[in-house]
Amino acid sequence: MPDPGHEPAEGELRTNYFGERIALTYDADSSDRFGPELIAQTVDFLAGLAGGGAALEFGIGTGRIALPLSARGTSVHGIDLSPEMLAQLRAKPGAAAVGVTLGDFVSTVVDGAFRLVYLVYNVIENLTDQDDQVACFVNAARHLEPGGCVVVEVEVPQLRRLPPGESVRAFALDQFHLGFDELEVATQRGVSHHFWTADGRTGTFAVPFRYVWPAELDLMARLAGLRLRERWADWSRHPFTAESMAHVSVWEKPDTQLRERPT
Repeated sequence: MPDPGHEPAEGELRTNYFGERIALTYDADSSDRFGPELIAQTVDFLAGLAGGGAALEFGIGTGRIALPLSARGTSVHGIDLSPEMLAQLRAKPGAAAVGVTLGDFVSTVVDGAFRLVYLVYNVIENLTDQDDQVACFVNAARHLEPGGCVVVEVEVPQLRRLPPGESVRAFALDQFHLGFDELEVATQRGVSHHFWTADGRTGTFAVPFRYVWPAELDLMARLAGLRLRERWADWSRHPFTAESMAHVSVWEKPDTQLRERPT
């Protein structure tokens, strides 16, 4: 089982949990995230924020969002820790138009300024330490041009669904996929356990994560010099409420030139 409490020492490489075994079947095992309607809603949202500027994806993976966003005319670059996931991306049509950098998006810096930096599908939780999550925002802000935005899609922690004294919550229960989160409430850390059956094969996957609250993300963004611009329950801009299971949040890097311009 992965150790959710382990953090890399200085000079130590972070663990790549998305190796060849996971990368080869990632798209098939995450087929619910590849639905045309969800992809279109996500790309519409991101393309609108990017406008005519470039976009940078933290945790680009196999290109689920980067490739259709690029096909819409947005210049896209991505950072990912897994060479195996990037190999899957490079094998897809349209990949030549997407720039990729192998590295850790906490500290890896790529050339250029971007109108948009985005993290989708709970990627921010792959950073299992609060300091790293703050550093991720700092790194995102570093890449933004003035007036640019950071977008994060992430779950809302569902601790109300966790009975007192229990530490395991089921989040997926169907004939093809069983998913359980093993939670440590005192540290906001956990391990996500997956069990799949597809195409006559079975597979398992366990990965550590750190869940994070919306208000906590707002403070992280403020520490990076960003301000909350909007928050929605999903990519279709449904209102975010106390019952929302996830959120799509947008933070903006202030345009100091506009702020300092005489009125």
